[in-house]
Amino acid sequence: MKKILTVFGTRPEAIKMCPLILELKKSAELECIVCLTGQHREMLMQVMNIFKIQYDYNLDIMEQNQSLSRITVNVLNKLGEVLETENPDLILVHGDTSTSFAAALAGFYRGIPVGHVEAGLRTYNMYSPYPEEFNRQAVDLVAQLYFAPTEQSRQNLLKEGKDSDKIYVTGNTVIDALSLTVRADYQNENLDWCSDSRLILLTAHRRENLGEPMKNMFRAIRQVIEEYEDIKVIYPVHKNPKVRQAAQEILSGIDRIRLIEPLDVVDFHNFMARSYIILTDSGGIQEEAPSLGKPVLVMRDTTERPEGIEAGTLKLVGTTEDVIYREIKKLLVEDKAYEAMSNAVNPYGDGHASERIAEAVSKYLL
Repeated sequence: MKKILTVFGTRPEAIKMCPLILELKKSAELECIVCLTGQHREMLMQVMNIFKIQYDYNLDIMEQNQSLSRITVNVLNKLGEVLETENPDLILVHGDTSTSFAAALAGFYRGIPVGHVEAGLRTYNMYSPYPEEFNRQAVDLVAQLYFAPTEQSRQNLLKEGKDSDKIYVTGNTVIDALSLTVRADYQNENLDWCSDSRLILLTAHRRENLGEPMKNMFRAIRQVIEEYEDIKVIYPVHKNPKVRQAAQEILSGIDRIRLIEPLDVVDFHNFMARSYIILTDSGGIQEEAPSLGKPVLVMRDTTERPEGIEAGTLKLVGTTEDVIYREIKKLLVEDKAYEAMSNAVNPYGDGHASERIAEAVSKYLL
């Protein structure tokens, strides 16, 4: 029996890795070991519980106000002990987190092959998003298997000289997760509150947007709320104290804006399904929302998901207050603009990515 060690540490990673773990565990010839780093703690465990997956190891690296270097060092040190004990045949990491970078590096140091789920995403700007662009490129430097979500991602890898025989275009596992979480009978008090209005669902947390860029986002949203009475906003506020301070400063105390605690994956996916517009600086939401027919305005200066821009499901609007306000307003008043985005074809997959990855892993190991 071949041994696979899956390593992840944040909530978005868990959402995308859990469907794959469930698929890998179906094989009688593969042993799938789950190692959490705890880069996110409370939110990570929510996802694990929802997918009913038990972890084998939890490195529990979280510290107060930890730096990126501290995360990396802690993962390297603690994961090293797990690798000594388990000696896996393959390490699977996901995406672009510091956990993924450190886990891939740990595998490289020990000569253990690394498979990269969601490989090949690029902005080619090392500081946007930061540190994610570095992390994803660094993982792909040492990986032996590349699971690219789209043909564009595959082309990025080929352009960098990666072996075409090691690249698999699979779609994105987050679409697999949606099929397990969105429910027609879902109910929530916050959704009842906005049932008489058009819901704008907001997420904002990215490190490079802290400070004035994030305040610009919030000011634009406040301007929209003041102008359109049929709009309500729900913002599950990230745990980062700097994010919370800015949200309280600009968005609190307004009747048609609700600042709520972060949602678990089932809640969040169902909130997306019932929203009218989604505003985000996140990465994964850019892939999830198009499957639900929801226009997404991406409040960033760059995106590593250009397929969504080209397909028309996403629009990159930057972090300038006037531009964000103008683009929200356009979707609220121009039916054709809204319909063009909501009816665009999702380029990120068909809900069978986990099956394709599991098949490729089996082919490689068995």
